[in-house]
Amino acid sequence: MIISRQLTGLALAGMFLGLSLSAHALSPATQASADIRRTAFGVPHIRAENERGLGFGIGYAYAQDNLCLLANEIVTVNGQRSRYFGPDQFTVEERENRVSDVFFTWLNTPEAVQAFWQAQPTEVRDLMQGYVAGYNRYLGERRQQGLPQQCQGEWVRDIAAEDLVKLTRRLLVEGGVGQFAEALAGATPPQASAQIEQPSHAWQLADTRQQRFALDRGSNAVAVGSERSFNGRGMLLANPHFPWVGGMRFYQMHLTIPGKLDVMGAALPGLPMINIGFNQHLAWTHTVDSSKHFTLYRLQLDPRDSTRYLLDGKSLPLNKQTVTVQVKQADGQVVPVSREIYSSQFGPIVQWPGKLDWDHQYAFSLRDANLENDRVLKQWYAMNQANSLKDLQDSVHKIQGIPWVNTLAVDDKGQTLYMNLSVVPNVSADKLAKCSDPRAGLQMIVLDGARSGCAWDIDPQAAQPGIYASSQLPQLLRKDFVQHSNDSAWLANPAQPLTGFSPLISQDSQPLGMRSRFALDRLASLDKQGPLAVQDLQRMVMDDNVYLASQVLPDLLKFCAKDLGADASKLKPVCASLKAWDGRANLDSGSGLVHFQNIMQTLQESPQVWRVAFDPKAAQSTPRGLAIEQPDVSKAVREAMLASLELSSQMGIKPDTRWGDIQVVSSGGQQTAIHGGPGTLGIYNAIQSVPREDGKLEVVSGTSYLQVVSFDDKGPHAQGLLAFSLSSDPASKYSRDQTEAFSKKQWSVLPFTEQQIKADPQYQVQSISEAADKVAAQ
Repeated sequence: MIISRQLTGLALAGMFLGLSLSAHALSPATQASADIRRTAFGVPHIRAENERGLGFGIGYAYAQDNLCLLANEIVTVNGQRSRYFGPDQFTVEERENRVSDVFFTWLNTPEAVQAFWQAQPTEVRDLMQGYVAGYNRYLGERRQQGLPQQCQGEWVRDIAAEDLVKLTRRLLVEGGVGQFAEALAGATPPQASAQIEQPSHAWQLADTRQQRFALDRGSNAVAVGSERSFNGRGMLLANPHFPWVGGMRFYQMHLTIPGKLDVMGAALPGLPMINIGFNQHLAWTHTVDSSKHFTLYRLQLDPRDSTRYLLDGKSLPLNKQTVTVQVKQADGQVVPVSREIYSSQFGPIVQWPGKLDWDHQYAFSLRDANLENDRVLKQWYAMNQANSLKDLQDSVHKIQGIPWVNTLAVDDKGQTLYMNLSVVPNVSADKLAKCSDPRAGLQMIVLDGARSGCAWDIDPQAAQPGIYASSQLPQLLRKDFVQHSNDSAWLANPAQPLTGFSPLISQDSQPLGMRSRFALDRLASLDKQGPLAVQDLQRMVMDDNVYLASQVLPDLLKFCAKDLGADASKLKPVCASLKAWDGRANLDSGSGLVHFQNIMQTLQESPQVWRVAFDPKAAQSTPRGLAIEQPDVSKAVREAMLASLELSSQMGIKPDTRWGDIQVVSSGGQQTAIHGGPGTLGIYNAIQSVPREDGKLEVVSGTSYLQVVSFDDKGPHAQGLLAFSLSSDPASKYSRDQTEAFSKKQWSVLPFTEQQIKADPQYQVQSISEAADKVAAQ
């Protein structure tokens, strides 16, 4: 009966959504059309007369370049991976299919999808419906030609607007409940049989994935104003660090509706608008913020029943929701499998062994502020259309749709703007003190779920109940610079610290990350040399400086110069490589980089190793130095060097090995050497890579879409790169070209004006229309 009711609800919700889509569809006389004009590296410049046509062109162009990628993500967000690929395989994010399916079936209920769709303005709906029609149009053409090898199967299907909603909702919860998929799918009342048996390595993967969230989706940004730029106008460096594969892989494009929209930049899969980019008058980017976008609630359970909890002394039942997914068996049959998801009024129960246990006394609920954020697409489209920095700022103040990132922007007048105006739970420092255990710290906020007074506060000025109003969040407007690299809002510009906010928003007087320290150090150094130029911002990334080396390498070399006793001969190769190393992460940098990375990865876990401890009054220069004169530190350095020696031997590293021989990215059976390295070492060009069986490191995330934008009287001048290239199809000529350019540090001019676009040597045009049987190529 439960399954029957679910199917009935699904059918009804689908029918209502279908009716709403049909009612909104355009008549045949006004069917969509668009021009897709490609320039160097295949970058599409899509032009249409309205949003429906623009979406049609975006969906078609995206399918040309990433058909299989989007098809795979559609299966994921619909909770259908176990149906097609079996329950024990893993997603791109290294999550078991059955866990992924339970999570997304829970997240993307028909009711939630319908509510999101109904909240969208007409323009956004038109973009989404056009995107669907364009993607399906190209999919039909590829079916006739033969689908790419990596996406042949019944799981590849026409998509609908609901699918794009589900993709968007996945994006929204990336900074919250999306990090707890295993904990949500496996939560089981005590003494009951576990619903999903998860081996210990699954939790280890989940823990690693959570810790790496800010690394995989980090970013750098520098916005330079009139007081510091070479021509007195604004200048912006955008350097987001995002995954190189999967549903968070950026796509580069230029969108135009004559007289209404002209914007260029990058977007995430399935989004028919620009996330990071520029237009005629301004440029903007995002960095993952340090704000909290969810809180946990510790529930006090009814001692008579572990599926009931006490709130203000009253026993309440946990809500129980049956989630059913289709699972392919070993014999090929597909059978329905149901799981129970429990929730309190504070959100779903999450259970993480050793961290968030569900026993007879306590359980933990998670409330994610972005589950109620249906404004995100409206927000980005408003930013795309902004004609001034004030327009952009006003739109974010009013809509409050940015999920879990900061925004940095400049305009052609020379103003810079920093905003930490994302969706943050309204929990004041006072409430936090009253409702949380201070021993738990601030890494993860845990509130008292036994008192209704610990619920999030309601501010009528906020865009949704339970979040902070935009006026209460950090923002800074200046004419010199603002910068950010995933730390708090505190020192976006040290001349004007942002302080006094709830710990959920921003924590001041905390150590800065090494990338932030590098940026502030470089900007201060450049200030002594005169106005900043475009090349100065490019070099911040492409110099591949290892900032941490400037703080500790002299001490490591001093250690090497000491009497190392019985280990002297063993450590000689390590010390020699450190001495010969150039302090960078270039392709030709030597093996000293590998040893430095291994050594510091160990030492940074212990704050006692620093010679000069962190001082909030000197946050830009502390901590620094290694206290090698202390026996414990000297011992730790020695052990770290010996461990690095063993690891490098296992990797097959020789004295003449270069960094470019080690760190690579593979595509279509070929590999490209990639410079850059871990952001934790202060490498601004942050690149995350994982070990391969052959001893090399495979790039999985890091510098993705690069842009430097400046302005003059005629408008924007932009240079950029998409580090992993436009297409994820290994057979495409656009799958490796920008990657090779990135490897060679060759930036590309981004054509923006009609003259620039048509003058591009690689210029080509496709005119597409829903009414036409074929696409016209010119």
